[in-house]
Amino acid sequence: MARRFINRVDLLDSLQNSELIERYRLDRQGILFLNDKLTPFIGPTSFRNNSLNSIEKILIALRYFATSSIQLNDGDIHEVSQPTVSRVISQVTQALTEPEIVRQFISVPTAPGEIRQIKEDFFNIARFPNVIGVIDGTHVQIQAPVVDEPAYVNRMGYHSINTQIMFDANCLIRDIVPLWPGAVHDARILRQSGLFQIMEQNVVDDQHQYLLGDSGYPCKRWLLTPFMNPADEHQLIYNRAHKRTRSVVERSIGILKRRWAILHNEIRLHPLKSCKVILSCAVLHNICNMRNLPMDPLDIDALPDHPENYHGNEDGLRYRNVVANTFF
Repeated sequence: MARRFINRVDLLDSLQNSELIERYRLDRQGILFLNDKLTPFIGPTSFRNNSLNSIEKILIALRYFATSSIQLNDGDIHEVSQPTVSRVISQVTQALTEPEIVRQFISVPTAPGEIRQIKEDFFNIARFPNVIGVIDGTHVQIQAPVVDEPAYVNRMGYHSINTQIMFDANCLIRDIVPLWPGAVHDARILRQSGLFQIMEQNVVDDQHQYLLGDSGYPCKRWLLTPFMNPADEHQLIYNRAHKRTRSVVERSIGILKRRWAILHNEIRLHPLKSCKVILSCAVLHNICNMRNLPMDPLDIDALPDHPENYHGNEDGLRYRNVVANTFF
């Protein structure tokens, strides 16, 4: 007789929230909230006795994202077969990456009141004015793909998806681009992104708002990078404030990868599915943050990302000088 999947709704009642968070990264109300959002996409298609309901599917996927365990182990824990785990992960990942779901939880700030609050939150870190986001690229390791394998080898020598992420001061992901092979430079990913177009189209002389990035990005009117060789005290103070403020992105990436271990280890899926897993974890990360579920950051030194200096056209260099001389 086939093994029966235990009633996971009862499990939600029997486990303490701390136990649920440890195993699935969400508390009971968070899992029920996610179930409400995803049921239209992953609800059972039949009412057979052995069909999985949406909560059961969510728990299988959350366990996979949170622990990076192989699918056979995930199946053993939840008393289903490995092929079932694979199907469930695909279903839940597809649901989490539906545009209507992503838009609910990840969005570039555009409302004036929201932008003012974000600027204030960033200013309180190191007194760097007018910052609306911090941006960086992070490499998520994947297994060697069959097609275009060399394109996925990054400068550290392993296969990856180079993922661009923008955070606000509260570690919420405001934009993410999990699409590009590991060999692609951060600056190219930015140039091809929707975020680039949004920022370029909203440059207004009397409305200052910036992203902060490392030296792997071009310096622009709306993207400020550090001075490579600071020439005076203004530039030194600017660099110190820039580093402290931009540390939010490093800390946030650490939290993201610690919370969803699948992003810190190797995703053993082909690139397209790996990209969807990364985006799914971004949505889940924001849900966890919105529910104030704490997670200690991963040691930043353990993250194998090292900035590569940008060499190309930088149209914001003189503007950066003005910012440094005016505010620092």
